[in-house]
Amino acid sequence: MPSAIPLRRVQLPLRRSLARGVLLSSRHNYATIPPTSDPQQPQSTLTTTPTTTDTPKPRPSYFKDTTVASFSEFLPSAPTTPLSASEAYEPRTATVGPEGRKRTITRLPDWLKTPIPAPGSNAGFSKIKSDLRGLGLHTVCEEARCPNIGECWGGGSKAAATATIMLMGDTCTRGCRFCSVKTNRAPPPLDPHEPENTAEALARWGLGYVVLTSVDRDDLADGGARHFAETIRRIKTKKPTMLVEALTGDFRGDLDMVKVVAESGLDVYAHNVETVEGLTPYVRDRRATFRQSLKVLEHVKAVKGKEGIITKTSIMLGLGEQEEEIWETLRELRKIDVDVVTFGQYMRPTKRHLKVERYVTPDEFEIWRQRALDMGFLYCASGPLVRSSYKAGEAFIENVLRKRAGEKAAAANAVGQAVAAEETSSNIL
Repeated sequence: MPSAIPLRRVQLPLRRSLARGVLLSSRHNYATIPPTSDPQQPQSTLTTTPTTTDTPKPRPSYFKDTTVASFSEFLPSAPTTPLSASEAYEPRTATVGPEGRKRTITRLPDWLKTPIPAPGSNAGFSKIKSDLRGLGLHTVCEEARCPNIGECWGGGSKAAATATIMLMGDTCTRGCRFCSVKTNRAPPPLDPHEPENTAEALARWGLGYVVLTSVDRDDLADGGARHFAETIRRIKTKKPTMLVEALTGDFRGDLDMVKVVAESGLDVYAHNVETVEGLTPYVRDRRATFRQSLKVLEHVKAVKGKEGIITKTSIMLGLGEQEEEIWETLRELRKIDVDVVTFGQYMRPTKRHLKVERYVTPDEFEIWRQRALDMGFLYCASGPLVRSSYKAGEAFIENVLRKRAGEKAAAANAVGQAVAAEETSSNIL
């Protein structure tokens, strides 16, 4: 008897486990297929697995019409009569989305469509991109999503590749409602090696004309003007024959900083008014005003003289501006002797930015180009894909600058010859 007590204690955990297993097994229903031969037996409600010959259940879809039309119906039918200019330029619409949530979108006009450069398809494009990444430089071509990046970076048979270098980083302290450049109140500090790296990169490419621009740096005491000027001086040191265009901000209206950049040795001083005066508070950052931009361009001429430097600005169309407002803008620019103006179509970079109010036709751009030239502007580039730093305009300005340099050299040579002749005659007498 005494030996039985320890045996019960050993068996007790085993009995508890068996009891727990029986309890759990009673909670599960194990289906069995009942025999079909005995009609008295109750039939199970278990559904048998369908065989492979059964029709599969169709996949759910929100498309109601599953009939596919013939391929010919997807091809545009040729019109019997040619379209008029107004009909050809009319933006097309399309309805997209599932049933109950359809929406109408406006397709991009054909004249605004441009090919995207494929990786490895253009050696010039790849070379510039590789140099930029290797030296830690940024371009407004990438940051602002310019549609001409393939044309400008890829170069061509008539013009070398160009790129607009963006100084002082890729983060701006302002938040204009048309621009896709990143914004921050406290961007990273300036790179002290950027002026030398920029000059080195431009010297490698062997360009004759370069464009420098920058983000707005209101966090700096001088707005980055001295950094800008140092970069220009280094470029001129490495390659004195290179023509430099600087597209600057307004330096918060500090005209002393405008003077620092204007006297750095650049050839073209550009500052964009962007839009007409009435739309400026809605399009640009509130710290950038139309009158302030006019003062910047006017002060450049005051510092360098009317013939000493070329001033340039750019206007976007398609933001809701009226014809008379454009006329007034051009008149204000001519009052302060701005030499070059460009017109381009505003393109919405993201859904967070201003909507496009109107797609301006190429014919209308041509009208404004002719009007600007008639008003006395030295040059005007005007077209849907034209941007402030547009290489067709750069080629024209380059020719003008070199022609002026040649005229100055010829005038200086004529003066020298006249002085020498006068000295010779005086010696004879």
